[in-house]
Amino acid sequence: MGYDIDMGYVIAITVLVIVLASIRQINQYQRGVKFTLGKYTGIMEPGWRLVIPIFQSYQRVDIRVKAVDVPDQNAITRDNVSVTVNAVIYYKVSSSEKAIIEVESFSYAISQYAQTTMRNIVGEVTLDELLAGREKIAERIREIVDKETDAWGLKVNNVELKDIRLPENMERTIAKQAEAEREKRAVIINSEGELAASRNMAEAARVLNEVPGALHLRTLQSINDLSSDQSNTVIFTVPLEILKAFAGGFGRKSAE
Repeated sequence: MGYDIDMGYVIAITVLVIVLASIRQINQYQRGVKFTLGKYTGIMEPGWRLVIPIFQSYQRVDIRVKAVDVPDQNAITRDNVSVTVNAVIYYKVSSSEKAIIEVESFSYAISQYAQTTMRNIVGEVTLDELLAGREKIAERIREIVDKETDAWGLKVNNVELKDIRLPENMERTIAKQAEAEREKRAVIINSEGELAASRNMAEAARVLNEVPGALHLRTLQSINDLSSDQSNTVIFTVPLEILKAFAGGFGRKSAE
């Protein structure tokens, strides 16, 4: 009787130990891919789950958004300019079983594929298109990588081109081009200002010519502006009609 009781305790303790040893915790941001005798048997949701030792195994998969840094890639644009480009890819696991079963290391695989895709896309555009359309090029890279990695259970959310570096001689050439462009705009703006000023002056001259006495009033105003400084000697011309009128008036006063 005592032997049977001892055996019961041993069995109970053994079962308890096996159960405790079989408990696995899956966090909220994880999923577990379970295998039984080497075959895929399901996804383990967050919480405490049982994995029977020897017969079963599992792998945790982090389903949070991940950022993969694409290192510097040397590429040649369509117009034969050597550039160095790097980027960052934001992706997440959309299918845990595919991410484990279909590809050996999905993080390494997506990084390598993104590097190749980025070099190919940069080679299809000119330098001006690369510098002016970074967002458009990044979106093309995202679409290609997302389509390819869909079979791996991955979803690419975004791709950002972080930096585009040019050779030093090309940077100097672009700086000269930008300087010449600014000088061109400055000359155009200056000429447009002179054209507008000349039109206004022509309109003012027309008004002064058409309105009787307007030119004389403008002359008197200019003299009044110059009279504030006593050190200036002002020489101005007076129309002959004014002199004749002044002389005629002076002659009449003398006769009287």
